[in-house]
Amino acid sequence: MSTALIIVDIQNDYFLNGKMELSNPDKAAANAAKVLDWFRQNNKDNIFHVQHIAGSLELGFFLPNTEGAELHETVLPLEHENLIVKNFPNSFLKTDLESKLREKGVTKVVVVGMMTHMCIDATVRAAVDLGFETTLIEDACATRDMSVVPAEQVHYAFVSALKSMYANVISTEDFLQQ
Repeated sequence: MSTALIIVDIQNDYFLNGKMELSNPDKAAANAAKVLDWFRQNNKDNIFHVQHIAGSLELGFFLPNTEGAELHETVLPLEHENLIVKNFPNSFLKTDLESKLREKGVTKVVVVGMMTHMCIDATVRAAVDLGFETTLIEDACATRDMSVVPAEQVHYAFVSALKSMYANVISTEDFLQQ
C-alpha cells in the first residue's frame, strides 16, 4: 500500500502580518516541515503540496499573484514534488488530486496544514469519502479564533470530530517514531 503526504494551504497569508493570521502557524508549519522531511527521505515520490488561490477577490486573502498566496518558506516544494492549486476548502474539489493519487497507487494519505476548521476538515472528510485511509497530524495544523471560541478549542473540537469516525489522529512525534 502506498502512502502520500498532502500539505494543505501552508501559505504566507496565515502567518504574522498576513491577511488571515492564524494562532501558532509557525509551530504547525515547523511540524509539517518535519513530516515533509520524513517523506523526502522515505517516500519522496508521493508528496502533494496544495495551494489555495482565491476564486473571488471577496475572499480577501490568497489573492492571485500576491505574496500572501505563496506557499510558506518552511514547506516549499522541490521541483519533482506535486503542486495542486485549488479554489475551494476541499483539496479534491475540482482538482486533479484524486486522479494523481490513484495514478500512483496511493491508498493512504497523511494530512497536515491549515486551517483546521475549514480546509483540513473538508480535505480529511473528502479523502475518507473517496476511500483513502487517512491520518491527520494534529500538531502540524493550525486555525484561528472563531467569534468567542479560542483557536485552541476550535482546533481540538474539529480534530476530535475527525478522530471519532474519519481519521487516525496522531502527533508529529508519534508519526516520526512509527
